[in-house]
Amino acid sequence: MGEILRREFIYISYYFMVQFRQIAAYWVAGMVIGSLVSVFAKDTIHELFGSLRDKKAGLWGVIPASILGILSPLCMYGTIPVAASFSRKGMRDDWLAAFMMSSTLLNPQLILYSTALGPRVLAIRLVTCLLCGMAAGVLLYVCFRGKPFFHFDGFAPGASHDTDPRPFFRFLKNLGRNVRTTGPWFLAGVLLSALFQRYVPSDAFASLFGENEGFGLLLAATIGVPLYACGGGTIPLLQQWLASGMSLGAAASFMITGPATKITNLGALKIVLGLRHFLLYLAFVIVFSLLGGMVVNLVC
Repeated sequence: MGEILRREFIYISYYFMVQFRQIAAYWVAGMVIGSLVSVFAKDTIHELFGSLRDKKAGLWGVIPASILGILSPLCMYGTIPVAASFSRKGMRDDWLAAFMMSSTLLNPQLILYSTALGPRVLAIRLVTCLLCGMAAGVLLYVCFRGKPFFHFDGFAPGASHDTDPRPFFRFLKNLGRNVRTTGPWFLAGVLLSALFQRYVPSDAFASLFGENEGFGLLLAATIGVPLYACGGGTIPLLQQWLASGMSLGAAASFMITGPATKITNLGALKIVLGLRHFLLYLAFVIVFSLLGGMVVNLVC
């Protein structure tokens, strides 16, 4: 028994180190770029979004709002107070929805992580997240025009952690917080990937997520709910899943439902949306992820 455990430990350690060497550089790059954006560009990005309020872009405003949401480095708990501030200043709900939806799905740090999946998957992630944000804004405009959708009472921007007067030390402190927050999840993702590589036959996985596309999309959208805890932690898993036969459409579905239904995000959204709108949000995410995955499979 001891010899079997020792052998399995050696195998898993080998797979872990191979996966870690393949992806660690992308994680480090994501940390550095994410901290640079957060410290030196966050205020500019949010000022650009705030300036949309004075433009007469109409429904077309969901496009720049969704783009700026992707560029924002904040998590959902950071985005909601900022959105509340914009709402009090008269920002349209459809633009806020586009900004918040795309910000939930993607940020500069996660874009860097996702380069580990290859340019094709990165492009799919960028396009689907952008379109998801735009679709959220359009649906809000069509279905709730003139009606309040968000409930931002009690939300206000919190104090910034990046207060050190020395720019370089502001960056280092932000980088340290990012490493402490995402590091354990990243290592957990690499470990899960190693376990998957050791114990899950690639042909069985391909039959679930590749050959049976309809079921694969539904399964990918479903497992995104419990599995997604941190964007960086899922990149090693996605890398291994794609190598084992996961279709690009199933990956796209997972990359939408994962961050959109992350438990911490759902808790904040439930407060902001109320029960009825919260359920509509969940339905929108599931439907968009499935339709998006189908389109990706047809096109790619």
